[in-house]
Amino acid sequence: MIAGTTFVRLASLVASWAGVADLAVAEYPGAIQLHTDAEIRDNLERVVLDRIIDGLTKPAPTRGQASDVASSARSRGEIVFRGTLEDVNAFFLEKRWTDRFPIIPPTPRRVEEFLKYTDRSSDDEIAILPQANLRATPRNIAVNAVMAGCRPEYMPLLIAAVKAIGDPDFQLMSIGSTGCKTPWLLVNGPIIKRLGIQHGIATRSLGPNPTIGRAFGLIIHNIAGFRPGETAMGSWGYYTPFVLAEDEDSCDEIGWRPYHVEHGFGRNASTVTARTTIYWGGQTPFTAWGGEIPANAPKVPLAESILKLTCAHQQRQVQPEIALRFGDRNMVAVLLTASMAKVLAEAGYSKRDVEQYVWQNTRVSIREVNDIMQNFAGFGLAVHDLVKEGTLPEWFDMAPDKTIPQLADAEAISVVVCGDPHKDKVMSLWCNYNRPVTKEIDLPAQWDDLLRERKR
Repeated sequence: MIAGTTFVRLASLVASWAGVADLAVAEYPGAIQLHTDAEIRDNLERVVLDRIIDGLTKPAPTRGQASDVASSARSRGEIVFRGTLEDVNAFFLEKRWTDRFPIIPPTPRRVEEFLKYTDRSSDDEIAILPQANLRATPRNIAVNAVMAGCRPEYMPLLIAAVKAIGDPDFQLMSIGSTGCKTPWLLVNGPIIKRLGIQHGIATRSLGPNPTIGRAFGLIIHNIAGFRPGETAMGSWGYYTPFVLAEDEDSCDEIGWRPYHVEHGFGRNASTVTARTTIYWGGQTPFTAWGGEIPANAPKVPLAESILKLTCAHQQRQVQPEIALRFGDRNMVAVLLTASMAKVLAEAGYSKRDVEQYVWQNTRVSIREVNDIMQNFAGFGLAVHDLVKEGTLPEWFDMAPDKTIPQLADAEAISVVVCGDPHKDKVMSLWCNYNRPVTKEIDLPAQWDDLLRERKR
């Protein structure tokens, strides 16, 4: 393998997880994207060529195996350590099994309590999660949920979340890219109220949302093997994965279908959708209206203002030269507060109408995107090339002075109603590489009895 300096350790670990022990890695020094042709040639001739020869002719140095990443995830309930709370936290931190915050020790008794909330056997394979390619089972999911401070009844949701990220269409392998991707979960259906998942003001920071998000992150860390700075290469690090629920009562009130119903699930099904977002410069909500709205103000002009504002926000969040390069592997979640959604619905817009409007009206000139792709992004491609290779629709192939949508397809955009229902806010969360994947949450046969028992 030839790898840049940042990726030497990553190359060795991923090879080990794929069954190739002690892969020889020839390191290319420094930031190759910023080197001139002459510097690249010089580095190849003076440095890299010798390393390639050494790698092919000498025993590869042992850089460590994957066992230290998630050996506990392979275990079937054996004790890995005994000690005080402080000792346990120090041991888990040393093993890099934590997110560097204190954990709740996953004792056998605590883990067994969580396993009551699934009808699956404790060692059933839920999914194999790249890049470590370890089996996710109810037991190791429970271990991470305990560590995060979850309640046992969150297990069915977390199992469904693991199914979602294990789906090849999600492309979990890509979340370790340098773009600071943060996975997150959208919850729909009756389980929102049964578990108290928050969808209103400060939605991702209240109720069970933070601990479920943390458990989701620990699962990705320990079972999938994404460790910041080693196998997760975000240049500026990561935010903790988070959880949002949709405000389905408000959707019903205004005649909009909830996200899961829009995507083919029954109204009474409970689902979880795995998504990702990139934090390039901080996702900031836009306010739709800066002053008092007269009682007799017509709704249509206000609705159009909200739509234009949403486009303006998305314009800031999406990098078209990246988004267009990845074609249909993009996702945008447009988060609308219930007050904003109501104005749009009263003006006759459905969710689908909003998605289509935002897609059609958030645009970039072909000349601009060609310039960035060819001179800055390092792709050496133009929109014409992306059309020719089938990444973009044929009608995107227009003159340089024309404009095209920032995204290849309107299907990449989904509207979700959540946040403070009494405020005028909109936020766009964009990411490339991945597609959202939704899975139904399977509840254990004794679900109601278990919840009643927990309340006693």
